[in-house]
Amino acid sequence: MLTREDLRSRFDLDGRVAIVTGGSRGIGRALATSLASCGARVVVSSRKAAACEETVAELRSAGGEAIAVPGNMGDLDDVARLVAATVDAYGAIDLVVNNAANALAQRLGSITPEAWEKSQAVNERGPLFLAQAALPHLERSEHAAILNIVSVGVFTSGNGLALYTAAKAGLLMLTRSMAAELGPKGIRVNALAPGAVDTDMMAANPEAAIDAMRSASIMGRLADPDEMVGPGLFLLSDLSSFVTGSVLVADGGMAFH
Repeated sequence: MLTREDLRSRFDLDGRVAIVTGGSRGIGRALATSLASCGARVVVSSRKAAACEETVAELRSAGGEAIAVPGNMGDLDDVARLVAATVDAYGAIDLVVNNAANALAQRLGSITPEAWEKSQAVNERGPLFLAQAALPHLERSEHAAILNIVSVGVFTSGNGLALYTAAKAGLLMLTRSMAAELGPKGIRVNALAPGAVDTDMMAANPEAAIDAMRSASIMGRLADPDEMVGPGLFLLSDLSSFVTGSVLVADGGMAFH
């Protein structure tokens, strides 16, 4: 039987190295902060260098260990540089959180090839190539885990959000394929599907759209980014040591599946 200390130790990430993309705000920042609080050495990445440095300063002031590596996950050179900088700084990679996202929205009939490419580049291609670049280092880890942040939108019609939900659905399928191929190497791969979360991305929507997403939840509200920490830590920690190829939905009851 697991003791209280056993359960606490399963959340102990002391010494592990975690990359968090989109880590300077919203869900990514909440996860980066919690990973550092659990003892991980955190690499914070997002497009805005100042925001990365601000987040890292906050983590360090709380006693955590972290570095900032700004980059655009739609740029494969930046993806490769992120992995190289992480290994240069810490010599290993144990955890990868693919959280960076592009919420570009165009309705069917007006979707442009440029918009399609931009959405796919950040939301699906970037996570795949980050996982591939990190793979040699993950293979050497005894606690390797990849967490892909998708969206509850993949379980809905995706009305008006075809660009975003198509890419996130692709990332969900990649999660399953990665889990199948990397499982024999000791690497677990799972997805987290948040519902409507009170982030800058959410705030960019028209108020009517935010109200609609709020009311679509059984709980009748938006989630705080910190409410994604529990599900995220579960999937990244040893508490989920026999969980791979799964998606954990944290949507306040927005979509049943």
